[in-house]
Amino acid sequence: MLILSSSIAFSVFMFICGVVSFVGARKHLLSTLLSLEFIMLSVFWLMSVVIVNLGGDSYFILFFLTLAACEGALGLALLVSVVRTHGSDNFSSFSVLQC
Repeated sequence: MLILSSSIAFSVFMFICGVVSFVGARKHLLSTLLSLEFIMLSVFWLMSVVIVNLGGDSYFILFFLTLAACEGALGLALLVSVVRTHGSDNFSSFSVLQC
């Protein structure tokens, strides 16, 4: 029981660190994407600990992991597109009026 509570506390700590870095790192698109992936990793860790200890099936965990991988691939494709069109991933170089 102590291992379960420490694993849950660790994943919540990971989630809070990910949210703080997501809110704090607003200059570069790559930093925000890495923060989102860290948040997904913490949610994945929490779900796997809880579902395994409850004796449930791991199909939902695999489905979530598939969606997280698709989100990462979409984010990297967006990053490549932004770097090709704007020259960098710095948010200050973006203009609201430019398409």
